[in-house]
Amino acid sequence: MNEIFSLNLRHLGALTVIGRAGSMSAAAQEVNLSQPALAQAIGKIERLLGERLFDRHPGGMAPSAAGRIMLMRVERALRYLLHGVRLLRRSARMAPGKHLERRVTMAQLRALIAVESTSSYALAAERAGLSQPAVHRAVRDLQELLGVALLVRVGRAVRPTEAASRFVRFARLMLSELRAGMDEIGALGSGDSGRITVGTLPLARAIFLPELLARFTAAHSAASVEVVEAPYGELLATLRQGDIDLLIGTQRDPLPTNDVTQEGLFDDDPVIVGRAAHPLRGKKKLLLSDLLRFPWVIPSPSVPMRGNWERMFRDQGIEPPRLRIECGSVLIMRGLMLQGDWLTLMSRDQFMFERDVGALAELGEPGPALRRRIAMTRRSDWRPTPLQAHFVELARVLAKERDQHAPSRRR
Repeated sequence: MNEIFSLNLRHLGALTVIGRAGSMSAAAQEVNLSQPALAQAIGKIERLLGERLFDRHPGGMAPSAAGRIMLMRVERALRYLLHGVRLLRRSARMAPGKHLERRVTMAQLRALIAVESTSSYALAAERAGLSQPAVHRAVRDLQELLGVALLVRVGRAVRPTEAASRFVRFARLMLSELRAGMDEIGALGSGDSGRITVGTLPLARAIFLPELLARFTAAHSAASVEVVEAPYGELLATLRQGDIDLLIGTQRDPLPTNDVTQEGLFDDDPVIVGRAAHPLRGKKKLLLSDLLRFPWVIPSPSVPMRGNWERMFRDQGIEPPRLRIECGSVLIMRGLMLQGDWLTLMSRDQFMFERDVGALAELGEPGPALRRRIAMTRRSDWRPTPLQAHFVELARVLAKERDQHAPSRRR
């Protein structure tokens, strides 16, 4: 990320002008730099990327393969920044302003993002590797440039205004595009490097995601993957601002926001699970009266599994029993069942190891009405790198294989 902050937004804008006009002189005039200064700036970007961005010829300049990648990413990045600035000004009922986005600096964005994510100038300075006065100054200068208050004091904390939070989201999307461009260019030589960040929910990380990661890393030895585990709402927020690329977990219906898309991968049928020595084990048919006799541990109402559990009772005209423990942690749920006659709903994948060693057992099937769809969620306007696109394709292939072999996984 530090490499991205070393880029100069003004110089990146000049790249797009050179790409359109094919001329250093035209770009220098538009961005108000001398040709030698602009040539030096382009050279600095090229050294950072390790690739030549333009091929010089008597008639002007033409983008190289690396240049075409970077131009596409820079244009998308600057559109995000422009949209963020306009949204911020509109929220304050102010005119858009003439090319304000061209005067925003990376130092200002770095400072604002750091304060927004830490709610503290001191922590922001530590995270950004800057002094506190530098962070204060950068945020103040950005507020003066945009003409809109960005931060407010709430006790000892510093909070972004609602409009500032939306602006930061687009600033993060801008950084995500630049990071993707740098990754793509870095992969030109090897075709194998780059990164992908995946958000995951409990079901996906049991069996499906580990197998997907194993296949992906076997195919791309120089690639890196970061897996982020968090509640759905938090993962969705980080997806929408470009900090993660994909989210794999239970499909939401309806989607809570219109700027992401879901792609179904496979179906999962939850089953009733308890310890291997549970009194209900071995009973051929579970009755609702049986399920009401024992305590349940089930996630909070914000998790689809909770709705499935409640529907299991209500479809039979009975109110669900009172929950003594609400918990979405699979580790805690499994541990609790090992301590007593607790019940829960789980995917077969989620307790496969405990089942194989004789610790937990499948007690019954609640039926197809509780079936859930596991999906891959991404931003509607996401443009994956070739490496990321291959990860998505591997996910589709693995999901198809899983559906084909589904009967053999059930016991």
